[in-house]
Amino acid sequence: MSSTYKVTVRDRRLGTTHTLEVPSDRYILHSFEKQGKELPFSCRNGACTTCAVRVIKGDIAQPEAVGLSPHLQRKGYALLCVSYACSDLEVETQDEDEVYELQFGRYFARGRVRAGLPLEED
Repeated sequence: MSSTYKVTVRDRRLGTTHTLEVPSDRYILHSFEKQGKELPFSCRNGACTTCAVRVIKGDIAQPEAVGLSPHLQRKGYALLCVSYACSDLEVETQDEDEVYELQFGRYFARGRVRAGLPLEED
């Protein structure tokens, strides 16, 4: 049986804040959409950074977030399209370009990537 948690999302781009009850066994993005709230998204499968957030308070699980490096996940970043609330949660949306730069900027344009993506490198 799933639990339900209070999830607050601060949308930096729009300057809005939404707080909703979200089941622990449903993706946060999907839960918000089902309740009539629009949040940024693109791929819906954890491969891009459009729905990226920074966790301010609470616990989140994102076992399918292939588009976000383990390093950034440990720093509190998450992808709402493939994230589950594990407690009451407060998050803030991030600018997609900002997250992309944090993840890849130190590799690209510096000649450090020969093949593939440096997602597992710390």
